[in-house]
Amino acid sequence: MSNVKLLSGENVPLEMHKVRMVQRVNLLPVEDRLKCMQEAGFNTFLLKNQDIFLDMLTDSGVNAMSENQYAAMMQADDSYAGSETFFRLESVLQDIFGMKHFLPAHQGRACENIIAQTFVKPGSVVLMNYHFTTTKAHITVMGGSVEEIIVDEALKTSSDMPFKGDINIDRLNEAINRLGKEKIAFMRIEAAANLVGGQPVSMDNMREVSRICRQHGILLVCDASLLADNLYFIKTRDEKYKNVDIKEITREIASFMDIVYFSARKLGSARGGGILVSDDALFLKMRELVPLFEGFLTYGGMSVREMEAMAVGMRETMDIDIISQTPIFVEALCNELLTKGVPVVTPPGGLGCHVDAGLFCEHIPETQYRAGALAAAMFIGGGVRGMERGTLSEQRNDDGTERIADMELLRLALPKRVFTLSQVKYTADRIAWLFKNRHLIGGLEFVEEPKVLRFFFGRLKPIGNWPELLAAQFRKDFGESL
Repeated sequence: MSNVKLLSGENVPLEMHKVRMVQRVNLLPVEDRLKCMQEAGFNTFLLKNQDIFLDMLTDSGVNAMSENQYAAMMQADDSYAGSETFFRLESVLQDIFGMKHFLPAHQGRACENIIAQTFVKPGSVVLMNYHFTTTKAHITVMGGSVEEIIVDEALKTSSDMPFKGDINIDRLNEAINRLGKEKIAFMRIEAAANLVGGQPVSMDNMREVSRICRQHGILLVCDASLLADNLYFIKTRDEKYKNVDIKEITREIASFMDIVYFSARKLGSARGGGILVSDDALFLKMRELVPLFEGFLTYGGMSVREMEAMAVGMRETMDIDIISQTPIFVEALCNELLTKGVPVVTPPGGLGCHVDAGLFCEHIPETQYRAGALAAAMFIGGGVRGMERGTLSEQRNDDGTERIADMELLRLALPKRVFTLSQVKYTADRIAWLFKNRHLIGGLEFVEEPKVLRFFFGRLKPIGNWPELLAAQFRKDFGESL
């Protein structure tokens, strides 16, 4: 836990677990890393896991599970309908969130599909603090649009604002007055806001947004996939909640919402997802889509073994020592990079360290995917796989022009209980080397561009021979070292 102090005064993130199972990783020579990147079309999503040293692409489905989660998987009831596993999971979620109904789904974006199918109509608008890629895609496919009303501070890389995921209340009121409640499908709060650096939302802000939405009869939906990080930040950054139990904080957040949905691949350190709702009418509106798209109502496309693991993982999410693990290691990596002059999003958020690729690669034109180029360079230079969170992750405008992202970020995710401090320090060292040689990094252009979610499986090529020059510089600087 971060409040453990060392005699030396050094602030070191402390693992609140011990390692009892290990998985071998492989660090290829730089020449092989270059070849792998070329074969992957300079898209880190298309790399093979066997070629990756440290996989910091995401925290989704790759958090380390606990011994109790593995043990729980052995008691699963594998019935198609009426499984006791479902009722155990439902009971845990009802206890934690205080919400009446639970609809299972195979992962978070499946929940987004059900919510969008139910509430988004052609011409409707979804208000939100900030979009997430799959969320926006589901809304636009249904003929709706997204309007972001996050606080201005959220789009500043460097800041000392503790809750940069907050809704701008003035803009919320203005949007309601301009659009009218009939045109607003729902208001969505992502806690924490992924694409702006995993930035948390304050309790005061959620309370006020809830009050306004209820006043106007607007549905309030919470994406709780990154809730564990948000809970940690509320407890550590809001003095009013310093001595409040995590479960109490969770219940208070849920009390503001009409619908809560989550990816358990993030929140519960298991593979699955779900929708929580108390209103019977809302429940019935969404219920019929579960067997249509997911599976029967008592498994929703999930393995019952994963459901048992999710139930344990959700209870563990109420433990501050468990949910602290990602934020304190993210902070350590961010601080290490700041000392080396590397621009990162501050204050450190949840999920991962977010390097400001816009500043890092400001010599690359905006339309040549700065963050995507930096992600490719990071793999070539260190064997570390990160994720582009910038223009490459956006959808093109209707006229085919690029929608330049508000922020160009390279996300280095730190899944719970996966990486050691030495691996974090190695990552910081390789990023610092790249920063020193950033002039060698060039842009990218598409050779195969899907229309929707292009960042998942699109293929690109470098503009010029900068990857070869970068690999040659690595060999010059590091000699025979990997």
